[in-house]
Amino acid sequence: MKIYDIAIIGTGPGGLEAALTAKARNKSILLLGSADLSGKVGKSEKIRNYLGIPSVSGEEMNRRYRESLDDMGIEITDRRVSMVYPMGDYFSIQGGQEIYEAKTVIIATGVVPQRLYPGEQEFLGRGVSYCATCDAPLYRQKTAAVIASSPAQEKEAEFLAEFAQKVYYLPLYAQEPVLHDGKIEVVREKPQAIEGGMKAERLVTDQRRIDADGIFILRESVLPDALVPGLETENGHIRTDRDMSTNIEGCFACGDVTGGPYQLMKAAGEGNVAALSAAAYLDRQRRAGKEA
Repeated sequence: MKIYDIAIIGTGPGGLEAALTAKARNKSILLLGSADLSGKVGKSEKIRNYLGIPSVSGEEMNRRYRESLDDMGIEITDRRVSMVYPMGDYFSIQGGQEIYEAKTVIIATGVVPQRLYPGEQEFLGRGVSYCATCDAPLYRQKTAAVIASSPAQEKEAEFLAEFAQKVYYLPLYAQEPVLHDGKIEVVREKPQAIEGGMKAERLVTDQRRIDADGIFILRESVLPDALVPGLETENGHIRTDRDMSTNIEGCFACGDVTGGPYQLMKAAGEGNVAALSAAAYLDRQRRAGKEA
């Protein structure tokens, strides 16, 4: 398996700038995130405070981001990352059904307002999961419930149904799900809480209680401290030093995920610093190895 120098998670301005800078530093990179880039940027009517690009629409800004990536020959691996495991001298990254490895990681996932369901944190790892493709084999011939925030997660439900006896699919979006496995039942109910004893046993909706052996909560992004075990956060944001390093060696963060102000220039600037810091870290590690 290829081990990349730097894995960058997120395709907003912070992640993209980190990718450009890392590539310019001649590092092998893996850019994971949405191929559609930042929805937050794309929906902006006008951006007026980005130095050198006066009064540009969000759609146009995303187009220019893509041009910058194309110019540097950088490809996006369109995967939803559900977990990053620090393994000592490298990181193991779960993206969809694939596992990737990198010597360093830059977290640039942005901020998606999230309200945890009652019982979610309590049962995380005990019947509650954020990745259906990771844990599907654990629910062979069992019942599972999937709370999905977008149509992109329908594939995960289909994969889960290959193992489970029954899958309840609760879409939180208006579009009608396209699901082909007869074991999947679409439930148009609002999730409210998760109940259980030693492990999660029921998903409570606004209409009933659904018995389930596993409950999968599939959001567009995972909360930082759930994404990377042991990562220090404060008020929902990743704590970093000025060089954008976190409390985990080899792990850096940039952009909105590190806190306000939530500005494109700030995110891009932090992406630049994070990539430079990751590159410097790798160079130090290489020199230390040679000296040893």
